[in-house]
Amino acid sequence: MPVEPLSHKEIEEQLAELPGWSLDGDRLTRAYRLDSHFAATAMVVHIAQVQEELDHHSDLTLGYNTVSLAVNTHSAGGVVTEKDVELARRVEDLAGSHGAH
Repeated sequence: MPVEPLSHKEIEEQLAELPGWSLDGDRLTRAYRLDSHFAATAMVVHIAQVQEELDHHSDLTLGYNTVSLAVNTHSAGGVVTEKDVELARRVEDLAGSHGAH
């Protein structure tokens, strides 16, 4: 079953429940700051595990003590879908356990 794009209104409603996440063009984005490079690396590994479980992957960037994500659904034409929102929710749920802010 094809994944349907979310409307701009639907995206805004979802983002209201995802502090720190925003719409940048056609992607949901978020950057996290962590206390150390090791903590950031651990968070990247945890996010990679979630992405494998969901079979949905973001552009995931590891900095010195930062982690950044940008995601949309390529199979829907590079737009934001519920799959992207679900990934954002899952990442947001795990971020606190890594001390991300």
